[in-house]
Amino acid sequence: MLRSVGATLADWWRRAPSPRPHHLLPELTKRSPAQVALLIFLAAAAGFTALLSLPIAAADGRATPLHDSLFTAVSAITVTGLVTVDTATHWSFFGQLVILVGIQVGGLGIVTIALLLARVVTRQLGVRSKLFAQQSIGTSKLGEVGTLLRIVVLTTLTIELVLALVLIPRFIMVEESWSEGLWHGLFYAISSFNNAGFVLNEGGLGRFDGDPFILVPIMVGVFVGSFGFPVFLTLLNRRLDYKRWTLHTKLTLTVTTILLVIGAVLWGALEWSNDATIGKLSVGDKIFHALFASTMMRSGGFSLTDVGDSHPVTLLATDALMFVGGGSASTAGGIKVVTLAVLLLAIVAEARGDRHVTVFSRRIPSDTLRVAISVTFLGATLVLTATALLMSVSDAPLDRILFEAISAFATCGLSVGLSEELEPFGKYVLAALMLAGRVGPIGLAAALAIRQRNLLFTAPEERPIVG
Repeated sequence: MLRSVGATLADWWRRAPSPRPHHLLPELTKRSPAQVALLIFLAAAAGFTALLSLPIAAADGRATPLHDSLFTAVSAITVTGLVTVDTATHWSFFGQLVILVGIQVGGLGIVTIALLLARVVTRQLGVRSKLFAQQSIGTSKLGEVGTLLRIVVLTTLTIELVLALVLIPRFIMVEESWSEGLWHGLFYAISSFNNAGFVLNEGGLGRFDGDPFILVPIMVGVFVGSFGFPVFLTLLNRRLDYKRWTLHTKLTLTVTTILLVIGAVLWGALEWSNDATIGKLSVGDKIFHALFASTMMRSGGFSLTDVGDSHPVTLLATDALMFVGGGSASTAGGIKVVTLAVLLLAIVAEARGDRHVTVFSRRIPSDTLRVAISVTFLGATLVLTATALLMSVSDAPLDRILFEAISAFATCGLSVGLSEELEPFGKYVLAALMLAGRVGPIGLAAALAIRQRNLLFTAPEERPIVG
């Protein structure tokens, strides 16, 4: 009987004229990558907003206002960490669980999950799906997409499991509860590796200041999570054989390390005598705080001190590092470290009079430089537009507004407290900026990489005056 019913359903499925799930993705990928990514993120944002708007999601049992639930949902799926209500006190366990699922979905990449589901149904990825995945999650060969999809999931879950196993015993000791320790350890493991910055403790991580058994694993999770999955693929295949690393991996790890050191030195020097942050601490604690801040300011979003107490020049330095962000195809945001590297290398090549941009014995194509310039310009335009809109509805100083806008665009999550103070319109602006920051640069880079026109003529060359 069951076999007969199954055969009937299978026969109906084969003959059904309506589009089947495995046909939807190829049809969807006929659109530009930016459009596809935006549509998927919008659908996810709507779904998680609906869940967080339920009375059961709030600790007091009352429905959360739309602007707060939407803001939190977008912040979770874009792995940003900005909040308008306190995560520890406002949301119930169900609400916090929804946020955690949103972080995981956003960290794995909603696009990646869609492609994995398509592969489950079709048993393979079509050329269009592979091309879309290639530009969405970052790989140079179409044949690597299936492997990379598996590595994205397995690497993410493995690293998160290791972080959780390290954090859970310590949280059990601190919280003096098995259930609380287990929940907090799992939450912070996922939040840290995905560079989300959400915290379950009222007042943030300041409560654990001086506890390396909690802070160091979180730092490591954020730092490793910012590398990007193409880097993981290279390290898994070629181990520590530096000569066989891809140019992308070399640039990502080199620039990431340099920015970590520069950020720590800058933040430590600027805040060294600030009694409101680290001025009263010992030298060793100051150095640790500087390393922690440098790790978090490019995308992590966790903080041991009140960001609003930092000097204005510290906020400006943090703005620059947040805008850069982390590695391409990672959970980090910003314009990405390789984009910065390409721009700086182009400046050096121009200063030297070189015709080509070269690094590590490799020549960077000119179209890569054009994409880097486009991504940077788009990022700056988004931040400028959002800052202007926020200034129209807020009396906060420019440095605070700019800081919050860049944090939203770069999906960093560091905050001077402005998000909570804004009226609904301002919260919607930041939510849109978080989505644009997550989808915009990636989508633009993918669209530009795919779209190539073969012109049948060449216009005469004429050099305008630049500078």
